[in-house]
Amino acid sequence: MPNSAPRQDHRHHRPHHIRESLSSRTAKLICSLFLTLLLITAVIIFVLWLSFRPHRPRFHISSFSAPGLSSGVLRSISFNVSSRNPNREIGIYYDAISASVFYNNDVLGSSPVLFPFYQPPKNTTAVNGEIDQEELTQAAGKIAVDAAGGRVGFRLELSSTIRFKVSTWDSHHHGMHVTCYVEVGGDGEMLAEYVGRKCPIYFG
Repeated sequence: MPNSAPRQDHRHHRPHHIRESLSSRTAKLICSLFLTLLLITAVIIFVLWLSFRPHRPRFHISSFSAPGLSSGVLRSISFNVSSRNPNREIGIYYDAISASVFYNNDVLGSSPVLFPFYQPPKNTTAVNGEIDQEELTQAAGKIAVDAAGGRVGFRLELSSTIRFKVSTWDSHHHGMHVTCYVEVGGDGEMLAEYVGRKCPIYFG
């Protein structure tokens, strides 16, 4: 009787498959742990970035007065602007702040209004100023014509250089420009609709 073909014994391959399965599971576990740690690290970095990313200060016009407007004898312009540092952990260093007042596109006068100062986090600082120069008298006649109509528009511009401070880290200096648009009535006082209005700010 012819000999039957010998049967192959597959039992010897099982340990090899088991080792491959364990290696694959270990690799997947390590990969999952790595991705999880990477995700957690990214979230922590993002939260820290949100916490320490400087937010620009906020400016609002509080008051603006041009007495003698209707009479055509404009001697001075006074104003008050609030500066708010909205950051929780970041202070702001200001160089001197200067102010200029414009009627249409004509500058009525410029003056320094605040010496260099440091603004702590979550702090509001008042910026008070007064313009009293020859240009006011020269433009008074034109302004009086608008005042007779009940409204006169002005533009107040503030400029300074600031830098942000976080603990021992200081940022670069940034040129800051603030523009406040305001209208006053025939009595020279700011109209109520402009009280507390936000002033646009840009760096450059």
